[in-house]
Amino acid sequence: MSRTVIDVWVADLTFPGYMDRMRRMAREFGEAHPEYAVEIKGHDFRELPLEIARAAAHGRPPAVAECYFYVSRAIRDLVGPDGRPVFTSVEKAIGGRTEILGEPVVIDDLIPAVRGYYTYQGDLTSMPSVATTMLLYANRTLLDRAGVTRLPATWAEVEAACDAVAALPGGPSHTITWANHGLFFQQALAVQGGRLVDNDNGRSAPATTVDLATPEMLAWVEWWRRLHRKGHYLYTGKIPDWEGNLKAFATQEVAFRITSSNDLNYMVQAAENAGFEIEVGRFPVNDEVPYAANAIAGTSLWLADGLDERTRDGALAFLQYMHNARNAADQHKINSFIPVTGASTALLEQEGWYDRHPYHRVAGDQLRSYPPGAAPAGAAGAPPVWGPLFGDFAGVQDVMTRAMADVLLHDADPVARFTQATAEAQELLDAYRADARGTGPRRPESVRVEYFRDAEPYSGADLENVVQLSRG
Repeated sequence: MSRTVIDVWVADLTFPGYMDRMRRMAREFGEAHPEYAVEIKGHDFRELPLEIARAAAHGRPPAVAECYFYVSRAIRDLVGPDGRPVFTSVEKAIGGRTEILGEPVVIDDLIPAVRGYYTYQGDLTSMPSVATTMLLYANRTLLDRAGVTRLPATWAEVEAACDAVAALPGGPSHTITWANHGLFFQQALAVQGGRLVDNDNGRSAPATTVDLATPEMLAWVEWWRRLHRKGHYLYTGKIPDWEGNLKAFATQEVAFRITSSNDLNYMVQAAENAGFEIEVGRFPVNDEVPYAANAIAGTSLWLADGLDERTRDGALAFLQYMHNARNAADQHKINSFIPVTGASTALLEQEGWYDRHPYHRVAGDQLRSYPPGAAPAGAAGAPPVWGPLFGDFAGVQDVMTRAMADVLLHDADPVARFTQATAEAQELLDAYRADARGTGPRRPESVRVEYFRDAEPYSGADLENVVQLSRG
């Protein structure tokens, strides 16, 4: 009997062994299901959305395609030559089944916050594959010297801790750093309950307006500027320069770094190499408003529409296999990605992983934390905050990071500059909507604009290089 081929396109993040692991899972799935051959194709993470759009324009999309969260609206809107959507809902394709080809369906076990991001109007459109969130990392050795006994949990506490570290004789030149990237704006808005676009952040209907000068945005920008003016925040002058601020933490030029949970293994290794103790905590919240929720980042896997039943079920079964408890737990161990299901988290607990590596609990605990009485994201009822979903998301992030650079480097007035940024962002959203109106974006360039500028913070190779430098 001939084998049914399932083409799966994924983003090659260049972490050591990353693609090897993906191909191993494909081989193992084929051994368990010899009627199928899963072919994994890794693409440059900066080019993948454009490659998907080009293939779709010729009527030849892969059966499964991995996309970053920034591009979710454009991928949902993408249509083929016949005017039909290129991708279909994973949840609808599963159709309430509890197993497919013997592989247990895991979508109902997804972490609510992760499932919530990829859910649109009650429907899980794609399968979450990589999940991260923003955390606070600290040089505990420096904090002890400064008399800071507890990791700060709020913006005011961070500022006070920075004051204490700055007063150390012979202390670091600055006290805190993070990249000038849209992910930090998103997290800062989420913890305050803010939004980037209308229509419930693009969740109840397609977004039509952008606002980058909301009270929540300006509160974040003003606090960031104040830390910079006091000499606490280290800005390298580059956008986003993830490598630069990782190096600053690794070489003890700062005591704090806010960055992705994806960096956890590298941050711990850098601290070990440099000989200082590290502490990891939740993203700090604004003292002035109630805590609302968190933002996530990462990727999801989209299922092509119009597949024959045999190919469709093979693809769906492989998606479940990729996310079974063992595979999701192993992914977390290797790359620090948040385990996306309850079963994978339970397996890590059972194996004592978190007891041996307590830092790894923080990101998952943060995503499970909700305000008192609030429904978890993705659960029945209104969630505390939906992550934004709109066209040219990455382009809008570029607008806000350039605005922040002007505030930090040229002392631009935050209100005026982010009001100007709102106008720039609105032009991008209007252009996207004009192209997508009626049928969805037909031009591959619509997906490129959506995503290409800042597709991913950095590659695994970049992180490896900086950690090696921390060895001294």
